[in-house]
Amino acid sequence: MVQTPQKNITLAEFLKLPETKPASEYIDGQIIQKPMPQEKHSTIQGELIVNINAVVKPQKTARAFLELRCTFGGRSIVPDVAVFTWDRISRDQNGEIANVFQAAPDWTIEILPPDQSVTKVTKNILHCLNYETQMGWLIDPGEQIIIVYIRNQQPIFLDEPNALLPVPDFASELKLTIRNLFGCLLE
Repeated sequence: MVQTPQKNITLAEFLKLPETKPASEYIDGQIIQKPMPQEKHSTIQGELIVNINAVVKPQKTARAFLELRCTFGGRSIVPDVAVFTWDRISRDQNGEIANVFQAAPDWTIEILPPDQSVTKVTKNILHCLNYETQMGWLIDPGEQIIIVYIRNQQPIFLDEPNALLPVPDFASELKLTIRNLFGCLLE
């Protein structure tokens, strides 16, 4: 997908704009709208939220959020799935989950739509890793592969059906294989 060059704006100006559907992100002074999720993308995204939260939420270890705006390091991005450890979840004065998260997620997960640049998505994951993110996943439903990015390590390329997917330590009870993850597309 080719983006039309726009006039640069500041992050503060971007954050004052109304939200768009699908979400727009602020990257390097530019507003970039994410592609509309399609069926495979939405199916995988929904299954991940349920599976991750089933493991981490009951023990109040962490929580997975669907398309949560995360503003940090001069960017405002909306990962497909953002997972925050319990103690890093932004809260308002009432102790409720805040509307604004000004931090990088502990685990960021992106699902590559057919018409989105791998480079753009990878740059967002790497940006997260430069801050507090422990791990990033780039899921490619078309190729049925996952690239796992771990801070200060080489990326791991996984395409074997029985490969157990690495997860951050706080989610160590989550046991997912490539087959499990993409199996939801056959249901």
